[in-house]
Order: sequence, then structure tokens, then C-alpha cells
Amino acid sequence: MRRVVDRRRFLRILSSAPLAMACAAAGARPPRGVLPAGGEEVQDVHSALSAARVERVMPLDGADSARRILLAARAAGRPVAIAGGRHAMGGQQFLANGWLLDTRTHDHVRDFDPARRTVTVDSGMQWPDLLAFLSTTWDESGAGLTIAQKQVGADRLSLGGTLSANAHGCALSRPPVVDDVERFTLMDAGGREQTIDRGGNRNLFRLAVGGYGLLGLITDVTLRLVERQKLERVVTEERIDDLARILDERARAGHPYARMLLAIDPADDAGFLRAGVLTSYRPVPATTPIPPDQRVLAPADRRALLLLAHRDPAAASREYVRHYLATSGQIHWSDSLQRSDYQNGYHTEIDRELGRGTGGSETRAQLNVPRERLAELALSAGAILRAARVPVVEASVRVVEPDLESFLPWARDRFACLALDLHVDHTPPGIDRVADACRRLIDAALDLGGTFYLTYDRFATRAQIEAAYPRFPEFLRLKRIIDPEERFQSDWYRRCRELFG
Repeated sequence: MRRVVDRRRFLRILSSAPLAMACAAAGARPPRGVLPAGGEEVQDVHSALSAARVERVMPLDGADSARRILLAARAAGRPVAIAGGRHAMGGQQFLANGWLLDTRTHDHVRDFDPARRTVTVDSGMQWPDLLAFLSTTWDESGAGLTIAQKQVGADRLSLGGTLSANAHGCALSRPPVVDDVERFTLMDAGGREQTIDRGGNRNLFRLAVGGYGLLGLITDVTLRLVERQKLERVVTEERIDDLARILDERARAGHPYARMLLAIDPADDAGFLRAGVLTSYRPVPATTPIPPDQRVLAPADRRALLLLAHRDPAAASREYVRHYLATSGQIHWSDSLQRSDYQNGYHTEIDRELGRGTGGSETRAQLNVPRERLAELALSAGAILRAARVPVVEASVRVVEPDLESFLPWARDRFACLALDLHVDHTPPGIDRVADACRRLIDAALDLGGTFYLTYDRFATRAQIEAAYPRFPEFLRLKRIIDPEERFQSDWYRRCRELFG
């Protein structure tokens, strides 16, 4: 039988005793994973620029454990941050000297409703695990319900993190993930849960999707599902000047997904960030067989291409084009084509191969502009990065439909999204050089009526944030109304709070 803990007694004991002792005295289980004094160093898995020493890392074990941790944090007067897959690059999931709620162990399926085409999962569930569950519901041919979109480039991202960043994939005619969310459950600083949807909680729905975990802890997510499709891969060499027209044509022809990979050699005046290989997918009959020997980019091949991109960007661009053209005509399911096996810590091997004494990594800038201004943005971005001597390791373009729901929409229009993986040497001059280039890239997007994606931002100025997100000061004000104790924080939030006073 479940043991009931007196909340007032629990808080009183917590305020005067170490956490584990207090929990025992109050008759409650201590949160799992509490670290001894000294804390733990945490880091994002991509840019490795978000290092923070947190006091405690606390893996969640269901909503009850989250409630216990939040009550303990309130009693101890400690702020908390929330981390899932740890892919955000701006410090949104960490908090120096704070407590870290690790959602990766909070990862169960709560409900699957094929009639309503929805699935409800814990917020810490990551995309491969969700797809693995859905695969158990498909018929013998593999048809059934699946996700509409997920982030491309990596798989092990949590559903709660995806909502908090209002992420998007490579869909041709969809808004960001806010459009795929039926509802979610939000836990406040006092451990109280409420269901958030577009009905009676519309304002909180709009704030929390794209709210970077600052409004509360998302404990579960209900996603809308779509029919799984078989699609044929269509790969062509294109130029960015024609891309908006070509993508509109392919969308009208029924292609649901597309992404363009751009040339990354700065010495190629005509091609740098302006030419590349476009991959889209057209529907085919469900009876179309999937050959077992289709060409894939194996992990070892991916590592070799990343190394080549650092050594010889011209050769890497040619190799990417050769590989992708060779895959044209292959058949994929609509969810499997969105999968991407990201290799954490790959840059350690690259640094060793290149014989670099100082470490490095890639950080990402995503710039979003009206589709008809994409060629102008690419031209400006190329000039900025050449002048700054900042290498591009990968560059791609996707499109997105307008987000008409979230409070801080980054997709304010029918945008084209230019994503740049920029190499950064982990030295003060190296970081400063990339920071300055990122600010110049943001200015270029703003000048063209665009925005930038906050998930990757750690360098933008207050003026740039306000230009891209005019309601950002109001968002900070509403956050403090909803969370007056400022229990939910992050290093990114503290930087924004300082910028905006």
C-alpha cells in the first residue's frame, strides 16, 4: 500500500536537515541519484560549450519522484534546471550551482489511442524508443500510425525537450512541433500537475511550447500521429537561387519531406552555401518493396566524412553529392527516413586525427528568412564566414510553415531555415571569433525580415533577441508571474535575465 507523507512535516524537516536524512525522517524516499558535495560537471553533447557544475543530478522516476524533488528544492531554496537528451547548445538545460532534473529515466508509454491517433508518453522518452513502441502496433506490412516529424541530425532527444524548444524536422508543409501536440501535463514548483491543451489552458500552452522549461516540468506529452507512408527518395543537384520554387513544386506533387545539403568549401565562389544536393520524397504504393541492400551512410562512413569536412571541405562536398545521388530511387518509410544516428563525442577522435593540441567542436547557427530571401542570406552568410575565417562543417536548408500558436514563434512566416554547423576551437580567441560571426549572421537574417533559433543561441545581444522575438520581455515577465519563486531556471535564462534587467 502506498505510504502517504505529511507535506508540512516533510517541508519542516527538509529545511533543517541534509536531503537524504530529511527524506528518511519524513517517511519519504530520497530522490535517486543525489550526488555528494562537489556536484557534477555536465555538458551539452554537440558544441561542448555549455559546461556547468551542478550541485546535484536527480534522475526522475515518475511524477511522484519529480514532486518530491521539487518540494525538496523549495524547502532548500534551490533553483532547478531540466535536461533530457542534452543537445541544446545555449545553456537552456543546465544551471551552475543548481539542481538538475534528469528526465532520461522518465520514459514510459502512458497511453496509445489508435482511434484518436494519439500516443501519450513520459517527457523523458526519446524518439527511438517512441518509434520502437509504435512499431509494435503496425500490421504485417509495416503500415500503421507514426510520428509526423522529429528533429533531423540526431535521434536521442527527449519529447519534453522537443516541446520546450518547439523543434521542427524536414517536413515540407508543416509548422514546428507545436502543431503535432495534442496536450501535455505541466508540474509547477509546488508539485501540482495540470493538463495543458488549447482549450481552457491556451495561454499556458502557448507559453510552455517553446518556453525552454522555464514555466514548469513537462511530465508527459500527447502527440498527434499520422499514417505511415512508403516514399521514394528523389535526389537532384540544385542551386539555392531556385530552391523556393522547386520545393513548392515538390510540395504540390505530394512530397512530404525535403532537405538540401550545401557545399561547404569557402574557396568555391559559385558554390559555397549556394549549391548542393536536394533530397525529397514522393509517395509510392504501400506494396512497393524495400530492397534489403539499399545504400546507407554507416557510422564509420559518417565519421570519415566529418573528418574530411575538417581536412578538405571541397572533397567532402563532392563526396556528399556522390553519396546522395547514388541513393536516388531508394524506398523508405516516412519515419525511418527521419532517423539519424548522432555520435556523441565524435570530435575527440577528429582532434586526435588532426593532431590538434586544443580541442574543438561544432556549434550551430540556424537562421530563418522568408523563402524568397534565402539566396540573399546565403550570399551574406558566405561573406561573413569567409571574412571571419570560421569553417563550415555542414550546411543544410529546410523549410517550415508559420507557427501561429506559440508565444515566442521563431517560424513567423513561410521560412527557409539555413542551419550551419560551425567549427569552433576551444580557446578564448577561437570562441570569440565564432561568437562575433554568429552575431553577424543573426544581423544578416534580421535585415532580411527573419529570425534565429534560440535553442542554439549563446551569443545574441539583447537588441537581436528583441528584434527576432518582440515579446521576449513580456515572456520573462509572465514567467515570473507563473513561477514567482523562479524555481525553474537555466544558465541561458540567467543570461537573458541579466540582458533584460
